[in-house]
Amino acid sequence: QGDGQDSDGWFSRGRRSERATRHPKLNLTKQALPWNDQYKGKANLHVFEDWCGGAVRHLRKNLHFPLFPHARTTVRKLAVAPKWKNYGLRIFGYIHPFKDGDFQFSVASDDNSEFWLSSDESPSNSRLAAFVGKLGTEWTAPGEFTKFSSQVSKPLHLMSSRRYYFELLHKQDDRGSDHVEVGWRVFLPSLKFEVIDSSYISLYTDESSLKMNHVEHIPQTLASHSGSHLWEAQQDEHGADMLKTDPRDTFFLTPAIEASRVENVLVPCAYSPTYVVKDFPIARYQGLQFVYLSFVYPNDFTRLTHMETENKCFYRESPLYLEKFGFYKYMKMDEEEEDPRRRAFLFLGPDSFLDEEEEEEGIDSPEPTEPAPATKERSPGLLPGGKSKEILLAAADDGDDLDYYGFDGQQGQARAGTSPAARPGTAREKVYVTRLQPGKRKAPPQEPAFPSIFLYPKPLRKVPLRSRSPHRPPVPSSKLRSLAGRRLPWLLSTIPKEKGTAKRRSAGRRGRPDKRPEPRGERRALPGLLGPGAHGLFSREAHEDTTTSPGRTAATTDYNSSEAAPLGATRVTSFLKMSETTASQQEGREGPGKGQEEEEEEEEVSDYSYETAELQPSWLEDSINWQRTFSVGAVDFELLRSDWNDLRCNVSGNLQLSESEVVDVVAQYLERLNEKNGGIYTLLRIINVEKRRDTARGNRYLLELELAERGQRTVRLSEYVYVLLHQGKQDDSGEAKPEGPALAATEPQPSAWSVLYGKPVLCQPVHLSWKQDVMVHFVVPVKNQARWVQQFIADMAGLYGATKDANFNVILVDFDSDDMDVEKALQEARLPRYQYLRRTGNFERSSGLQAGVDAVEDGHSIVFLCDLHIHFPANILDSIRKHCVEGKLAYAPIVMRLGCGSSPREPNGYWEVNGFGLFGIYKSDFDRVGGMNTEEFRDRWGGEDWELLDRVLQSGLEVERLRLRNFYHYYHSKRGMWNARSKKGPRD
Repeated sequence: QGDGQDSDGWFSRGRRSERATRHPKLNLTKQALPWNDQYKGKANLHVFEDWCGGAVRHLRKNLHFPLFPHARTTVRKLAVAPKWKNYGLRIFGYIHPFKDGDFQFSVASDDNSEFWLSSDESPSNSRLAAFVGKLGTEWTAPGEFTKFSSQVSKPLHLMSSRRYYFELLHKQDDRGSDHVEVGWRVFLPSLKFEVIDSSYISLYTDESSLKMNHVEHIPQTLASHSGSHLWEAQQDEHGADMLKTDPRDTFFLTPAIEASRVENVLVPCAYSPTYVVKDFPIARYQGLQFVYLSFVYPNDFTRLTHMETENKCFYRESPLYLEKFGFYKYMKMDEEEEDPRRRAFLFLGPDSFLDEEEEEEGIDSPEPTEPAPATKERSPGLLPGGKSKEILLAAADDGDDLDYYGFDGQQGQARAGTSPAARPGTAREKVYVTRLQPGKRKAPPQEPAFPSIFLYPKPLRKVPLRSRSPHRPPVPSSKLRSLAGRRLPWLLSTIPKEKGTAKRRSAGRRGRPDKRPEPRGERRALPGLLGPGAHGLFSREAHEDTTTSPGRTAATTDYNSSEAAPLGATRVTSFLKMSETTASQQEGREGPGKGQEEEEEEEEVSDYSYETAELQPSWLEDSINWQRTFSVGAVDFELLRSDWNDLRCNVSGNLQLSESEVVDVVAQYLERLNEKNGGIYTLLRIINVEKRRDTARGNRYLLELELAERGQRTVRLSEYVYVLLHQGKQDDSGEAKPEGPALAATEPQPSAWSVLYGKPVLCQPVHLSWKQDVMVHFVVPVKNQARWVQQFIADMAGLYGATKDANFNVILVDFDSDDMDVEKALQEARLPRYQYLRRTGNFERSSGLQAGVDAVEDGHSIVFLCDLHIHFPANILDSIRKHCVEGKLAYAPIVMRLGCGSSPREPNGYWEVNGFGLFGIYKSDFDRVGGMNTEEFRDRWGGEDWELLDRVLQSGLEVERLRLRNFYHYYHSKRGMWNARSKKGPRD
């Protein structure tokens, strides 16, 4: 009945073995904490906010579950309704039965929930007893304890002298009336479930005096344990390409090549790119326009292909265009033999029809076929002019071709759609369905065209609206009325109703106005179909009852023939309305039988409605050509991108570098490397190549190669090289020469090198080399974010454990946090080094970062201005060091901002292309540009990163901009952050 329950009401052996396989080593709480009577009347309540999804498994994917909740409080009964969204609850404590016997439990909730119960007071013995749903789509109404079979537990024998540990998990998304409650009853089917109140529950422990980072007392069970976010995420396979392993992620672990092996491999050259904007005046926040992206090889799969269902900005097409036309412009449909008889045309001129002699010679007759049963079709009508007009519809026999003609009711001009072969001609009094006569042309339009006519690939029959014949065919559902003495120059589009619908409706409303509500969306669809002025036509308040003469009631003429109609009868097709009704005509038709005629008309014709009719067997479905083929060429959309810092697209990845260019540069470098070292190196793999393009002067490359040294030892090479494009011209020698007389004297002439090889100069850029063991300082300001501070410290400790790199420092600037002891947490963490700075007052990000940087004494070390809610990849230290060069380069990696309910194992989100808050720079360069702007950004944050970027660029530094794999910003709201205050405090 429940998940994993067996005959005795507890966990089955199969489920137990499955859990044991998933969690070979779980640190479950076996020994309960000391308990006393003061705990009675309440249960512990832990809240996990800012987390989407409606299933309990979504709650288990939360990074902080179950040890670091957003809030810890208590509840007086097992029925909670916070009236909030996107949260999860964990309620735990003890249940005290009021008697010995068998009990049944039931849980009800919106959305999913689980109720776990232990066989004693030990949390480790908890087993799933009842639950609501597994997918997040299941829910119940409040107090609805028997909606699902899984809600009700099997009978469990409890004793009043003992207490039983319980746990209630609840997950709520952003919809519905949130609630969760647990009921119980003595095992008698006739009894109702009653909510468990304060008389029968107690706390697991008192948490009121504990800091938020004190978690040793929190019980860990099979339902809730610290590893749940890992194994829950493993259950679902995610489609992000970035999750696949890449040698870049662990290349830093490979031993580096000896520095002496790469010295003087290339000739030195000055590095002075043209895109550097030193001393160039930059307006506030305009430095973004001077940041360029780098190209990478091989593909690092940073393009968020799994997010392109919602965001297709990578393809540079307008979202509206893609919504309407898709990608068909890239496809060329193969030619098909077209049968001219299968085309659909519109004719209104007499010259296009076949005469009777040609009909008798075997050509299809132009006479329409017998009327087909009523079907749901959109029909045009109401011709402008003083007479009742009729249109000719000629449709393809199989419905393949669907032509559209739109007419401008104001100007009377025809706009052809897919088939320009036909134009409306002189309006005629009869309707024909025919084919184009060979050798004849259509007549040009002689009268104003009709507004908004849609042609469908099914011939429409002609229906007399006033006929009282008992064998009349079904009529369309449009009540044909008009105002006396008023012309109605607009088109009414009607939709047939189900048989009998009009009669039932008219019988119920005779003698009283129609108050039936209109179908939803009806009026919204009309203006686009009929054009301006159509609103009044469909207003029931403006309609007046019209009557007909007695002569109309006897009209039984076959309207499929060419005979004249009886006197007083107006021939109207099923899609036309009389175009003009004068006051004199209206009066002439009134008579003693007016009320009776009105009734008969209403029996046949109902109000305009979108009510769906049943499709008849004669309905023509859309014809699909399953054999249609097309031609397409290979399209490399990457070639359409540029290195401009595109702030509009946040799902595209790093720019891709062509393989041929990479192979050429690597081959030249390896040739030089082996010339210097006696040919001892063999290329194993090209791990990573990054290119910064400068079409005016030269391209900069970062080469990361895996080499075999003497065929035995594997080493890592990671060096910057420069490809000068000036070919060593003498007039550029001043720019090509490195700074300083000593280097200029010993430098070989680039012109000789370039002439020898016939290629651009490959050289070693002077003063552009990175240090592999330089100290990196992570500077983070914090305030009252215990769960995130604890997570950050744990991540830094994990980074140290994974890399064994002791050359980094954690600097936390604490603005009077009162929810945890930050300094103690740093002391207890396994970090190589840390600094704790305490400040008073409100949180100020700029001043906090500045204070952290000021604490760094070594100007030749790197400071990384950081955020608290960051997940770091294992190669973060290596990445920062490679892209920070003193006096030359600063580093602003692009972080992926995770969406609500997403995690590093399920990375749904987007690249933060606008943010520069995560910034690496040498301490000396940071001081030279003036540091953080603490004056303007004293009481606020947001924009201080752009302002710093402006000054960094003006100082002559480059800013390296790359999307970094597995570099995430966790989703969080601003509730409870920094200086925010709650509007209303909770009641005791």
